[in-house]
Amino acid sequence: MKEIILNLTKKQKIILSIIISIIFILFFIYVYKNIYEGDTEIILSAEENNIEEITNDTNTLLNQSEENKIIVHIIGEVNNPGVVTLQEGSRIIDAINMAGGKTEEADLSKINLAYIVEDGTQIYIPRINEDLNQINLISDGAGIGVLINDSSLDENDTNSKVNINTATKEKLETLPGVGETTAQKIIDYRETNGKFKTIEDIKNVSGIGDAKFESLKEKITV
Repeated sequence: MKEIILNLTKKQKIILSIIISIIFILFFIYVYKNIYEGDTEIILSAEENNIEEITNDTNTLLNQSEENKIIVHIIGEVNNPGVVTLQEGSRIIDAINMAGGKTEEADLSKINLAYIVEDGTQIYIPRINEDLNQINLISDGAGIGVLINDSSLDENDTNSKVNINTATKEKLETLPGVGETTAQKIIDYRETNGKFKTIEDIKNVSGIGDAKFESLKEKITV
């Protein structure tokens, strides 16, 4: 092969060099189109898939965010009382902040600011030295809970029924045969198991049997 190349004329050597160069160029073009461009298409396809997944995830998060909103009604000593929208799991302090914060007359010592509010709750923020005798204190899984105005509640009405889902410990103690210990058991039960579905469920509380229930059933409600 070497002897053949040496015997070629100068013009033939030039032509041969050109042919070899063309072959190399065509070879590199072939490699580029079948490997590099193929990889590029794969990369672009993967990026498109990733963008689509990110978009879907974002839409899902936005939808979940909307689904996890709750609406509560906050009144009393706040700067902008009214209906506010909160994220699910928000606390009373979040509702106060959304309502423009407390007024100078607000008495937050009577409120559990860490109480987690539920959708549809009405939160009442009392003022300093306010008489709370006509206000019902909800204890729904958090001890001291949400204060709400309850115009139907009359503490002096012996015929009014006690709501065992919302009554305070002191209010429960006004029931016949219910002392401090039993009242606390009722509160502990609803904090652990949720609201009573029927008045008969109170018999699930330790210390309240059929006999005591008979003396209570006309005086309690859910």
